[in-house]
Parts: sequence; structure tokens; C-alpha cells
Amino acid sequence: MTQSARLLTSLALSLALFMALILGHPLASAAEEAEQKDLVEKSRMTLDGFLADSNMAWFRDHVKEAKGIFIVPQLLKAAFFVGGEGGSGVFLVKDDKTGEWSDPAFYTMGAGSFGFQFGAQASEVVLLVLSQRGVESLLTSTFKLGGDVSVAVGPVGAGIEGSTAMNLSADLLTFARAKGLFGGISLEGAVIATRDEWNRDYYGKEVRPTDILVKRAVMNPQSAGLKATLVRAAAGKPSTGQTITPAPE
Repeated sequence: MTQSARLLTSLALSLALFMALILGHPLASAAEEAEQKDLVEKSRMTLDGFLADSNMAWFRDHVKEAKGIFIVPQLLKAAFFVGGEGGSGVFLVKDDKTGEWSDPAFYTMGAGSFGFQFGAQASEVVLLVLSQRGVESLLTSTFKLGGDVSVAVGPVGAGIEGSTAMNLSADLLTFARAKGLFGGISLEGAVIATRDEWNRDYYGKEVRPTDILVKRAVMNPQSAGLKATLVRAAAGKPSTGQTITPAPE
């Protein structure tokens, strides 16, 4: 290869690398932004589904008392002697004075379990945060359910009126709708951690959960549908275009 040919090859490689750096990052960011937008929309659909479920009457009646809400549209659990759970979710906080809901902050939820278990499960999970201590625990970068705050399984189905006072004393209540071979789902010991990269990409700058949820320093119009659903739920209004139907078997 002549010196001129080597020079042209080197320039071509440099140009290709430069174009990859220029074009690659926006494409990656666009893909990540689509994931975030999709998670927010799925969270809205999950909330609508809970509000329309006849087994979630207690949940529907007490959303208005929540100081915050954490939604995981799909918590995956699979096991063959060793099990694990994982999923991405959003957390929103209500302003006590105005009743307005914040834009969402992005988190992950993960847990591990051991024992004689077989099967697979995908669950929709919602946590009602009923105390300021519960809200503050989720403002940290990493938080373990059942540690410094009390966590209880929310009442589901009929005959639950007597459990109201007991459950409202917990910092967080967990609700889940699931299909699969497991009889139930326990979130005790699950770890919730912030997704700082997703928060940064969704709002266009470095932000902490406090900036999003408390200071309300940023906003993204893509979350308007989810926030509107929460406003309707807190006001006791039905979900959009849905009737009360039983949860899936």
C-alpha cells in the first residue's frame, strides 16, 4: 500500500469514527428516551387497571390519602430453586398544600429469594406511600423495603373493611396483580434504587429525586397523562373509559 493510500485509509477511518461519535450518541439517547416514555405510559395504564379492578376497591378509595405512589408496570420473577425479581418503575409525590402531583422520577426494584420454588411470574406492582417518612426513604439513592419504614400488604378483595385502620398505620402499602404459578408476591427485602441516567436523559440535565419530586425544578410534558390519572383517582373519579372489572385469574 502506498503512502497516499495509507493516508486516505487513515482519514477514512478517522471520519468514520467521528461520524459514529456524532451520530451514535443521539441515536442512543433517542432509544433511551423512548424507553422512558414507554415506562411512563405503561405506568399510567397500570394505574388505570388498578382503579378499574373490582378487587382493588380499597386501593381506589384510599389513593387520595397517599403522599406518594410508586408504580412498576412489570415486575418479573422467575425461579428454579433460586429466584429473583426485577423491574423498572416511577415514583411521584403529592404536594400536601396544593394537592398537585410531581413529575415522575425513575427507579429500579430488585430482590432475590431462595427456596424450593418453580415457575414464572410477571406482576404489576403499586406502592401507596402513606407517610412522610415513607416519602423521604424513597428520596435516597437506595432503599430496602422493610428496613427503617413499615411495609404491609394492601387489602385486596371483599371483606376488608376492618383492616382499614391497621393498614393506614403502615408507611407503605404494596398492591400487586399477577399471573403465574406463584400463589402470591412478597416485596419484603426488595431494594429500590434511583435510575440517575434515566432521570438525567428524561429531563435533559443532572437531577436528583429531590429536584424532581420536592423542589419541582424540572418537568416533562410526556408525563401529563399519568399525572392526570392520579388527579382523577385522588378525586374519586373513574378511570378513563373503563368499567370496573375483575382482576385477571
